[in-house]
Amino acid sequence: METVLGRRRYFHGIRPESRYWDRNKPEREAINMQIQGSAADLIKTAMVKVYRRLQREARRSRLLLTVHDELVLEVPPDEVGTITQLVTEEMEHAMALDVPILVDVAVGPNWLEVEKIKQV
Repeated sequence: METVLGRRRYFHGIRPESRYWDRNKPEREAINMQIQGSAADLIKTAMVKVYRRLQREARRSRLLLTVHDELVLEVPPDEVGTITQLVTEEMEHAMALDVPILVDVAVGPNWLEVEKIKQV
């Protein structure tokens, strides 16, 4: 199996003569790998692009971590609008795909108090 960026993963143990329980796990992993691996490629690519643009533009905002398909940044209040646009642009254009990437942005003083931002 291969992701959209060409990363490959090989699976062993999927044989018709195998017992159901022995081949079930690698079959499930093989089915999910292309989509989950491609999603991982996408978020990693977006993360690198956001980081590089923050550095290039000498922003005070900092990329802290990823959680599944989310990027978490620390952003000074006066950069929120600019960084919202920057992150949205970089994530939506991280990869050329046949379907659009839709990005939601939420802001708050901590993870429990974030509120989704309506974007234009």
